[in-house]
Amino acid sequence: MKKMYQYISKYWYLYVIALFCMTVQVGLDMMTPQVTKRIVDDVIGDGKIQLLSGLLLMILIIGVGRCIFGYGKEFAFDWISSKISVNIRRDIYKHIQSLSLNFFDKTNTGEIMSRVKDDVDRIWEATGFISMLIIEVVIHTSMILFFMLRLSKPLTLLPLIAMPFCAALAIIMERKLDKVYEDISEENATLNTVAQENLAGVRTVKAFAREKHEIMKFLSHNKRYYELNMQQSRVFIKYYPFFQVVTKLLPILAVIFGGIMVVREEITLGTLAAFTEYCTNIVWPMEMLGWLSNGFASAVASSKKLRKIADETSVIKEAEDPVVLDNIQGHLTFEHVGLSFDNKNVLKDISFDLPAGKTLGIMGATGSGKTTMLHLLERFYDPDQGTIKLDGVDTKELSLGQLRKSMAVVMQDVFLFSDTIQANVKLGNRLSLKEEEIEDALAFAEASEFVNKLDKGSTTLIGERGVGLSGGQKQRLSIARALSKKAPILIFDDATSALDMETEHDVWQTLHQFNNVTKIIIAHRISAVRHADEIIYLDQNSIVERGTHEELLQKKGRYYNTYMAQYGDFLEASLNPPAAESIA
Repeated sequence: MKKMYQYISKYWYLYVIALFCMTVQVGLDMMTPQVTKRIVDDVIGDGKIQLLSGLLLMILIIGVGRCIFGYGKEFAFDWISSKISVNIRRDIYKHIQSLSLNFFDKTNTGEIMSRVKDDVDRIWEATGFISMLIIEVVIHTSMILFFMLRLSKPLTLLPLIAMPFCAALAIIMERKLDKVYEDISEENATLNTVAQENLAGVRTVKAFAREKHEIMKFLSHNKRYYELNMQQSRVFIKYYPFFQVVTKLLPILAVIFGGIMVVREEITLGTLAAFTEYCTNIVWPMEMLGWLSNGFASAVASSKKLRKIADETSVIKEAEDPVVLDNIQGHLTFEHVGLSFDNKNVLKDISFDLPAGKTLGIMGATGSGKTTMLHLLERFYDPDQGTIKLDGVDTKELSLGQLRKSMAVVMQDVFLFSDTIQANVKLGNRLSLKEEEIEDALAFAEASEFVNKLDKGSTTLIGERGVGLSGGQKQRLSIARALSKKAPILIFDDATSALDMETEHDVWQTLHQFNNVTKIIIAHRISAVRHADEIIYLDQNSIVERGTHEELLQKKGRYYNTYMAQYGDFLEASLNPPAAESIA
């Protein structure tokens, strides 16, 4: 995200047009009291009735001109603010997408949504309507003071005394509101997070009958949000009456002192009429000072929040001159890889060599670091120790784009977008994937049967996160999505845990046909990894056993214990069948 002035300076020519239209419009506003002066002094005072039609026509021309140039001013500022907000939202979203997972680990989704939407909207207002009025206040006030001085220097002292008082009030109010707006922005992000989490996990909430608790949780933040907005209102209403008193009192004082000057014949009645009209016109800029400082303070607070995100940097750095592999084979190597978070080891001394086209099975207890290995492989994180290589090249030397495009991943937590089944399946190869290839991927993933039963088949729109589909159906679509990518490396992170045994068997039988693809299979079921070329067993964040299925069974270690836990009853039953009951 660039500095704010860089976004504004890009559209300087539109600001020039807008300022021209504004200056002409305000200039026409200044002519109206002059015409009023002529009507009072010349037509009414001196009886020059022949001038009236011309002066009335001039008022009409001034009104039409104000409409034309006022429209040009409004349109130009709206265009500028729309362009700037679109560019800021685009840049901040692209920047967020470029950040590594550690940013998302510490930042709530609701907060990010609040920054991208609400805070950019406040800047939209500031660079459009609010900035337009601030500039107009300056031009308008300068011109009015110029014409007031030409009419009567003594009377001009009245607005000159009132204006610094109003400006001081506006500055005091803006400073008090600045902290309030920051707190409102933070609480708005928290409120979004609470609502987003509750709606995303609505089934869990209902399953545990937690509706009342979640409502109270939301209401507590909603109350805090209300209190902050009331605090803002209290600051506003504390100072705003002073603006109103000054602006209402100014025309009255002008009439009183100006009337005395008319009686003394120091000014004409037309001059007093024109000056009073100028006093009425100078009132609204003073009234606007409070509101403008209010809106500007909000935009400044939002800009600080956006700048905080913009200052975040990804800990995953891409090489300045990355190595580009012509043809990725899929040979993967971990050399003494280690990783720790907050001084706690997550992985220790992980080493293995997986030739292209071979299959590696990974097993271990929950929390032993199985999924973390895949995150390192995709460079969601970088290891603290050791090296990870793809086709003999350190993954840190490859471009992130080529590295991640070379892998197709079936996540443990299946995520489907609110789109058609077809669009979800071709996510990794959206531009070139043909319809028949999508159908083949669905067939390989054993998903064709249930997809074809849907009213619109693969063009059926599924809900957010695949709502309406069973866990097994979502997993099969996720497998189809990975297969359709046709990447040289396939990664399955507990990818068949929601499938029945028969469907799981069919899926693995199909995957055995992909001989030229490197496969990494993380699983808790022996059936998923038993045919792998090598199996590694993790415990306490390091490899404690490795070998083929048969070799690990012979060791009678942790893998053997897992095997017996899953198949022990079946083996015992097959070795000791129940005695046949005698028939009487």
